[in-house]
Amino acid sequence: MSSSSSLKGSSSRFFTIGLVTSWYSSNIGVLLLNKYLLSNYGFKYPIFLTMCHMMACSLFSYVAIAWLKMVPMQTIRSRVQFVKIAALSLVFCASVVSGNISLRYLPVSFNQAIGATTPFFTAVFAYLMTLKREAWLTYVTLIPVVTGVVIASGGEPSFHLFGFIMCVGATAARALKTVLQGILLSSEGEKLNSMNLLMYMAPIAVVFLLPATLIMEEDVVGITLALARDDIRIVWYLLFNSSLAYFVNLTNFLVTKHTSALTLQVLGNAKGAVAVVVSILIFRNPVSVTGMLGYSLTVIGVILYSEAKKRSK
Repeated sequence: MSSSSSLKGSSSRFFTIGLVTSWYSSNIGVLLLNKYLLSNYGFKYPIFLTMCHMMACSLFSYVAIAWLKMVPMQTIRSRVQFVKIAALSLVFCASVVSGNISLRYLPVSFNQAIGATTPFFTAVFAYLMTLKREAWLTYVTLIPVVTGVVIASGGEPSFHLFGFIMCVGATAARALKTVLQGILLSSEGEKLNSMNLLMYMAPIAVVFLLPATLIMEEDVVGITLALARDDIRIVWYLLFNSSLAYFVNLTNFLVTKHTSALTLQVLGNAKGAVAVVVSILIFRNPVSVTGMLGYSLTVIGVILYSEAKKRSK
């Protein structure tokens, strides 16, 4: 092994480590900042917050693809494809908005425990929509995934029913988007990589969210400007938070590209656990032993699920 190839190996390893670190920090950063803004800071406008995220994603995606040429630009070929992307965008909106609403009422730790059940919803939707059956063992592993959340809910000191429903809705919508994406953009001519998909989905999402925020969160812009006069930090929080929201998508894309699917699953599972620990340390929300046991059971279930899925292939 020559020194140049070993150097290349270590530099690519450092690149991967750096990538994963930035993926984790942007992911957990957005989560904690959203939580801080929506419940601790008292900025009660989850739809407007999501719209800021989508505006940032629209802008940055365009810059990254059209100017920086990070990935080749893919064009929308047909009206049908546009309608499909708009449908995905609507589901995407629903999942992000519900997730942000749930953060107003639930601690991050519980929010993450519910979010870990995504594979369960994905399996359900895949079965309902494509009649794609998994091996029975795969379904068995989903039992601890769901049981864990049921236990965690029972043991959650800060349980809030509306927040819980919103969070389950967000998780289901996220799974639905994954399944829909597989169905709608499956043909070779319509496949978009996630960066291009985001570039088209985000502006469509802004179009959906603008009327929603104007109707449901009236005078939010006026209120935000008034807040900014009192405390300019809110502007920086929103700008930083929205930029981070784009970096979550960017680093997610890069991590997916530079690691294997399995690594991504393992890292994804660990990410939730890291987010839980960090959020408990920062927000000091009360946690119960039952809640933590339930969450651990879910994580174990998710790990078994990815194992079973890998074996059945």
